[in-house]
Amino acid sequence: MSQDFLSQEEVDALLKGVAGESDEAPPEQDDGGVKSYDLGRQERIVRGRMPTLELINERFARYLRIGLFSYMHRSTGVSVGPIKVQKYSEFIRNLVVPTNLNLIQAKPLRGTGLIVFDPNLVFLIVDNMFGGDGRFHTRVEGRDFTATEQRIIQGILGVVFEEYQKAWAPVYPLKFEYVRSEMNTQFANIATPSEVIVSVTFTIELSGTTAEMHFCLPYSMVEPIRDVLYSTMHSEQASSDKRWTGTLTRQLQTAEVELVATLGRADVTFGDIVEMKVGDVIPITIDPQVPMAVNGVPVAECRYGMRNGQYALRIERFFAEEDA
Repeated sequence: MSQDFLSQEEVDALLKGVAGESDEAPPEQDDGGVKSYDLGRQERIVRGRMPTLELINERFARYLRIGLFSYMHRSTGVSVGPIKVQKYSEFIRNLVVPTNLNLIQAKPLRGTGLIVFDPNLVFLIVDNMFGGDGRFHTRVEGRDFTATEQRIIQGILGVVFEEYQKAWAPVYPLKFEYVRSEMNTQFANIATPSEVIVSVTFTIELSGTTAEMHFCLPYSMVEPIRDVLYSTMHSEQASSDKRWTGTLTRQLQTAEVELVATLGRADVTFGDIVEMKVGDVIPITIDPQVPMAVNGVPVAECRYGMRNGQYALRIERFFAEEDA
């Protein structure tokens, strides 16, 4: 009986297979050389949160809730999602098709943005405007919106413009203008597919049913005011503190304080005070300029005299903060 033996090369090949090694050549390492960069791709590296824009969106959600109630006479809920910085192609890919795409401008910023109403939102609002309660869902079809639906869309868009302008006003006043509407994303090219955009989604709840509205602005559009959007200085104080400050000012103006004018002084010893008795006279000198203080804080310099038969003080000058 003949015996077959493995050659040394075959044994080495089997050992490599057991160890998981491969006969393939290792991939070439990057030599770290200079690489060409395509300026036409317009890719930007955007890092960090936008605290001011987040506050604007939260303020807008509250304003929109009130605005929709005034427009529809129905109670609505509005919640805001996180801000997303992504490529325009990714934003378009996640939209429901067909949908209502409204091209807008935000003067004085340059460029065109999008306000997107999901078809479910349009049908939900139309249903509630005509007495429905949102129980019967309209099937999303590849059809254009009717004339009635278009009019209601324009009405809702007017409410959105008004409330969004109010939300922006304390930070950076913007005026939103309607350009046109589209249903096909191919005709809403506000940016190139690889261009970076800033988007946020608002969820609107009406009669127990929810639908979405999306805002999309090219990053190049808001880049001139990026310092404002990334700043933490602009906060809810920008609008609410004005009302709070006004209320506090009115309350302070009605508060009572003690006003004291020191007409004269006398230097005496403790022994003089101990020996004092009824009838003693303490000589004092009234200075021409009498200091006046409020709760112990000097505020003005006055002159003592008579006016209309009464003792009075005439204010000569107010103390500066450093004088006080």
